[in-house]
Amino acid sequence: MQQHRIIVLGAGYTGAIVAGRLAKQLHREDVAITLVNAEPDFVERVRLHQLAVGQELVHRPFSEMFAGTGVELKLATVTAVDAERRTVSVTTGTGAEDLAYDTLVYALGSGWNTQGVPGTAEHAHELSSRPGALRLRERLASLEAGRSVVVVGGGLTGLEAATEIAEARPDLAVTLAARGELGDWLSEKGRRHVRKVFADLGITALENTSVTAVEADRVTTPEGSVPAAATVWTTGFAVHPIARATTLDVTETGQIVVDGTMRSVSHPDVYAVGDAARAMGPGDKPLRMSCASGTPMAWQAADAIAARLTGGKLPKTPLRYFNQCISLGRREGLIQYVTADDRSVGAALTGRLAARYKELICKGAAWGVANPKMGIPTRRRHVLTTRPAPAEATA
Repeated sequence: MQQHRIIVLGAGYTGAIVAGRLAKQLHREDVAITLVNAEPDFVERVRLHQLAVGQELVHRPFSEMFAGTGVELKLATVTAVDAERRTVSVTTGTGAEDLAYDTLVYALGSGWNTQGVPGTAEHAHELSSRPGALRLRERLASLEAGRSVVVVGGGLTGLEAATEIAEARPDLAVTLAARGELGDWLSEKGRRHVRKVFADLGITALENTSVTAVEADRVTTPEGSVPAAATVWTTGFAVHPIARATTLDVTETGQIVVDGTMRSVSHPDVYAVGDAARAMGPGDKPLRMSCASGTPMAWQAADAIAARLTGGKLPKTPLRYFNQCISLGRREGLIQYVTADDRSVGAALTGRLAARYKELICKGAAWGVANPKMGIPTRRRHVLTTRPAPAEATA
């Protein structure tokens, strides 16, 4: 029997978890698992604001993380997916090639979203990638005392970036521009704590403010211009554009539409996880782009693929939320407890204890990538067929 070819595109939190989790469940002689990624090291995306202010992150090479697992790492950039021919086009250091698959896991994730605001792509910095964080790091290091930094976007990434920069560089004038009120999605306790931390760090909050243009030394708002020696753009994420160019069923934002097992609703041999997928959670609401969503999606996809290939029972991983973990510098944090569908409740953990809790969450996420067998049996099962299973109705 020929090996069943499984290709995983992208080795962020979700793709790396899927590859490792499949390797723990399936016999090596039955499957060939290839993990395609442009970089040789795992990037802790949830810590990129720390990298940007000069902190060093733990070096996590995939060659060590996947040593002895049977997962083949292919350093390449994905350029196209042909869902009809079941091939993926990539470019490597030696040229272009096509990879054939029997099962594809699409985990190319997302990048920053300029929202079409003029000047953003040319002048703003992003925190969605390691190269972007390193460019911001270089820019911040070059700024003299008294210079201004504007963080655009009042979501989780914006709060973390503004507080990290202000704590690391108290000599800079840090401003955060938010479309709504500061922390308006948080509980009253959570909002109070964010305001307290902002005040303690000297961060200026421009609330109910839209940035309409970015220049090299300033941003423009309806109320006028704001000096900005460095602009950090954190107004949400945009998914990788490759899926939109395929015959896969995608949303208007380019996310692949999946069922409850993370399987494409249009192509049963394709699975999508993380930011690249539109999966529904409690209350029939789409899961938000986050590590909190991506990790259980990855568990569900890997276990569903293994079950279908080996004739096992389809799993049902709970896709729900428990809290939102926000770092506010190295000494402060906020753990906002939420409902299953991600609505804030009154309870929240704040201060140093919350900062330590968030640190444990970050470490746990990286540990989970390197140890993907959590919650699954260690006995590997044999694949019953090399062909993808037919489509079926799933919850």
